[in-house]
Amino acid sequence: MSDENNMPPLVINGQYVKDLSFEVPGAPGIYGEMAGQNPEIPIHVDINAAAIADKTYEVTLHLKVEAHLAENKPVFIAELAYAGIFTLNVPDEHIQPMLLIECPRLLFPFARSIIADMTRDGAFPPLMIQPIDFMQLYRSRMEAAQGQEAGNA
Repeated sequence: MSDENNMPPLVINGQYVKDLSFEVPGAPGIYGEMAGQNPEIPIHVDINAAAIADKTYEVTLHLKVEAHLAENKPVFIAELAYAGIFTLNVPDEHIQPMLLIECPRLLFPFARSIIADMTRDGAFPPLMIQPIDFMQLYRSRMEAAQGQEAGNA
């Protein structure tokens, strides 16, 4: 039996903060203005994957949070690019789903914790991002790509 057959299907070689930003544009006044108001907090999610060596990939989970009050006044802006280096030992047809579903699923709890700490350290309640359905994001991405291909045909 070869060493390749003994390798696990996915190995996490490392993970790290690639980029991090937190802004409170209206500080210190925004803290008083927020009294009795709950800001709207949309969360934008993106995933990028790139090969860096044979069977080794960097996967980056991008989270952008832009909290604002009803009159569209910014409360805070948090941006995080959290990445991991993964080695995949799977058939080629499983690489893309592993990179865009399983790898971000493994990165998410750490990214969520960083966002929660960042908002808490910015004098706001910790933002606990709800679990993300990476399978649905992958399906949406594939459907959008198929729609573009159909439109270009």
